[in-house]
Amino acid sequence: MIWRGATALAGGALGLAAPLAGADWRERLALSGPAVAPGGIWLHAASVGELNSARVLAEALAPDFPLVVTTNSLTGRDLARRLGHPCALAPLDVPQAVGRFLDRVRPAVLVTVENELWPNRSAMAAARGVAQVVVGARISARSAARWRRLPGLIGPMLARIDALSAQDPGSEARLLALGLRAGALTPRLNLKLLAPARVEPGEDGPERARTVLAASTHEGEDALMLDAWAAAREAVPGLRLILAPRHPERGDAVAALIAARGLEYARRSRGGGPGAPVLLADTLGEMAQWYHAAGICITGGSFADHGGHTPWEPAAWRCAVLHGPHVANHAGDYADLAAAGAARGCDAAGLPQALAALARDAGGQRRMGAAARALLLARAGNPATLIGRIAALARRGLA
Repeated sequence: MIWRGATALAGGALGLAAPLAGADWRERLALSGPAVAPGGIWLHAASVGELNSARVLAEALAPDFPLVVTTNSLTGRDLARRLGHPCALAPLDVPQAVGRFLDRVRPAVLVTVENELWPNRSAMAAARGVAQVVVGARISARSAARWRRLPGLIGPMLARIDALSAQDPGSEARLLALGLRAGALTPRLNLKLLAPARVEPGEDGPERARTVLAASTHEGEDALMLDAWAAAREAVPGLRLILAPRHPERGDAVAALIAARGLEYARRSRGGGPGAPVLLADTLGEMAQWYHAAGICITGGSFADHGGHTPWEPAAWRCAVLHGPHVANHAGDYADLAAAGAARGCDAAGLPQALAALARDAGGQRRMGAAARALLLARAGNPATLIGRIAALARRGLA
């Protein structure tokens, strides 16, 4: 929703995310675009991140209803194409473009992901009887205060919404205060967590408790991981390490660090597997099997100052999470996992001891992993109610 403030109603706020070529401008003006069967669902997501977060909903709805996806960005449109959905750049929020788009697509439901509502789109969809749904909505206290100065704009947009799932209780309360009907609320969902929450970890392998994954490491972290693992292995004989650099093209440099320490290792890009004491996982698309193999995951980007990577992927696989001090990108998530007994933080100097202590405690690993997954499932929420609500609105539009 245009929570960013009133300035979003002018200039670049028409949703322009990058310079456009002529054909792309035609899509923005709705002079061209996909032709789909009427009575379906129009799913709008700003860009790649928002569309990725809504993939669970799209996959659930697409088999039963015509689905067309719009985005504000070229990269978002490219992702929609790869996912196989009819797609276009979103129409500019001017009456002529919105009208042409609605004439072509004739949706029964408009589903907006997270933070995008536009005044003309909202009013013209309502005038044509198109139900409106917002998924993963969020609004800060600061943005809500700005919108209270424009009640004639935000109030009607919120009043037209038939169903809304918020990301958190604070957003729910602010949206209700700004004009959302209480009856429009559906259970809260964190869209970004729906995909990891769908992971089915399976049974633990016999070596899992003695396997450590250093996931998505950055330059400056690999040597630390190798030395911490080597120290922990003195206390836990047979402890194995899977070292997965964030950027696999760094494989040669990381291999040189391993070789310089005289360690026996295998390299995944050359056909190696996790049987070696150290596996350099310098490939793309295989992280799931490394999470499955490891009882302990050290999250990269948290010992070098990169803000830390998400803890929810290892949580999905029931990994006990260790991390460094630099977790600003997900500070609240790490704090909540720590409070649940699912994650432990340490500094670089303390990593060898923390790793050895956890590696010796297979039961502790399992308890931490179970707690991490339980918190993930609770945070993600269950999308079934929202999917059912959207489907019911679509069927009503077809009636």
